[in-house]
Amino acid sequence: QHVHGHAFVLDLGTALARCARPDPGSPVKENQMAHQQYQSGISACDDCAAACYHCATACLNESEVAQLADCIKLDLDCAAFCRLASGAMARGSGQTKALCSSCANICEACAAECEKHPHEHCKECALACRRCTQECRSMAQ
Repeated sequence: QHVHGHAFVLDLGTALARCARPDPGSPVKENQMAHQQYQSGISACDDCAAACYHCATACLNESEVAQLADCIKLDLDCAAFCRLASGAMARGSGQTKALCSSCANICEACAAECEKHPHEHCKECALACRRCTQECRSMAQ
């Protein structure tokens, strides 16, 4: 097909194949490789964020909610950092190591706070935070 004197070959199959399998070194290919490289860290961060949101919500329903204020705050901070680190890893951001290092520190603090409480949701959150701490520390190397 000719448009303004230029020849264009419209081959949908070729176009789709290029989208599905980008050229090596292309931004899409680099993003896919980063996502695979960081998959365990992304999963740990996503799982931890979910556990933290669950813990914060459950803490709000406890009778001694005032004594759980620090736990709730750390849960929310931790969830936010986990989402940020997960996104950085998924994008292959140049800030991944720094964000994962910060995420590990917050996860460690959140785990320590949750371990002070007897609630099952706090115990589950602490475990998720400990796993995420380990993954993020390894990603920050």
